[in-house]
Amino acid sequence: MWTNRKAGRLLLKTVSHFLKLRCGPTVRTQCPRNPAASGPPWRLLFFGTDQFAVESLRLLTLCRNSSDGVVEKLEVVTLPGDLPVKRFAQENQLPLHSWPPHDVEGQFDVGVVVSFGRLLHGELIDKFPYGILNVHPSLLPRWRGPAPVFHTIMKGDSLTGVTIIQILPNKFDVGPILNQELHPVPNLCSAEDLGAALATRGAHLLVDTLRKLPERIANKREQGTAGVTFAPKVNKSMSWIDWEEQTCEQIACLCRAIGSRIPVRTTWMGKTVKLLDFAGKCSSSAQRNQQPGSVCYDKASSCLAVRCKDGWVAFRTVVLNKRLTAADFHNGYLNQTSRKSGSSKGAEGQFVSRTDSAQKKVWTGH
Repeated sequence: MWTNRKAGRLLLKTVSHFLKLRCGPTVRTQCPRNPAASGPPWRLLFFGTDQFAVESLRLLTLCRNSSDGVVEKLEVVTLPGDLPVKRFAQENQLPLHSWPPHDVEGQFDVGVVVSFGRLLHGELIDKFPYGILNVHPSLLPRWRGPAPVFHTIMKGDSLTGVTIIQILPNKFDVGPILNQELHPVPNLCSAEDLGAALATRGAHLLVDTLRKLPERIANKREQGTAGVTFAPKVNKSMSWIDWEEQTCEQIACLCRAIGSRIPVRTTWMGKTVKLLDFAGKCSSSAQRNQQPGSVCYDKASSCLAVRCKDGWVAFRTVVLNKRLTAADFHNGYLNQTSRKSGSSKGAEGQFVSRTDSAQKKVWTGH
């Protein structure tokens, strides 16, 4: 009996030694290095910050709590501050990691990045056997960069979409495409409305990608070099209206793109004027040969009508030191200025375009 037990132990050691030679000293049964060898449910580490990212995190959380077999484990990396992703993670008891994350080796299968705004190094990406995915709200390679939704609206695109890519080390928005879906831009849509729609669509496309991730990776395609455009962060320099160069449609797109965050603006009598509550294209009773920048009060619509390159646009509210209705601006400023100058044009005045080179670049696409 003792001899048989000893022989059995020797046989077990021999088999164990043979397996180590064939498979290596560490066998990862839950986190394979070969994408074709396994599939969901996945152990996910999510990187995100804003409300757009919350929609993807919300759907992944629902998947984790259901029996559909897509998400096994879900943890979150976010940045300092009171951010929507951090609040959602805390409310739903999702483990939080600070940036950059530590001790993730062997803990996760896939990373997911949505609106994170930080470059990822190759050393971090390599810790995820299936790489790190990114949900991007545009039809890459169009509108690479941090503000694709705003530029989609600003440039008047009629078609956009969402794209799932694999992230490449130290680069934004250039990785291979795993999945992509078209989304028509609704007429008169604002950046906020489009962003909300693409957040929902992107979340579902992400889950669809995760369901067949090994297959998606095997059939990935590189982004083309044609049609590449860039979507830099929105800033105040984009908000200046050029009355001589911009059409009614371009001004309408600008207002729908950034107006809720950064009021569009112009200058009047050397002072900055913010124009709020865009009311669209209008027909002014003023003379048709008025110069761009000419402004008058349209009593029928209670708006300020301003001449641009190809017509008139209307605004209901202005800010000059304080918030004023169009009627208040007309009565307190335009009309008074016209009387003092002895002009025969009544309430007509002039908005002046700012002519710095930065503003021109926004509208020439350079």
